[in-house]
Amino acid sequence: MERSPREITVDTSAFLAVVLGEPERDRVVQLTADCGLVSPGSVPWEVGNAFSAMFKRKRLSLEEAREGLAVFMGIPVRYAIPDLDRAVALADQLKIYAYDAYVLECAIRFRTPLVTLDRQVAASAATLGIACPEV
Repeated sequence: MERSPREITVDTSAFLAVVLGEPERDRVVQLTADCGLVSPGSVPWEVGNAFSAMFKRKRLSLEEAREGLAVFMGIPVRYAIPDLDRAVALADQLKIYAYDAYVLECAIRFRTPLVTLDRQVAASAATLGIACPEV
């Protein structure tokens, strides 16, 4: 019987680094290689929202966004529905946005490390005892 890969939770910032070819891309790929990726189900909408924010700042064209979406949609990810009660409690406890709490709740529930480029999310993860490898 084939052993399933270890899992790792990935947030929107890490996906964006990969699909947009940011300097942290190679490190994110290295950290997630041979892992099953898990993320809250909100991540695809967060990626779309990030692209729309980049349109407003003229940092990204529609063509570049479509290329990024094609890369993103090709990444195999297990999307989990967050436990909203626990996520809202985390948001209150840590005074963070719900979207950040969804990612933390996912890492807690599945007992996975968390890959993020967001320093505030990483700090919250450390407070909760979630392993967060440096990107």
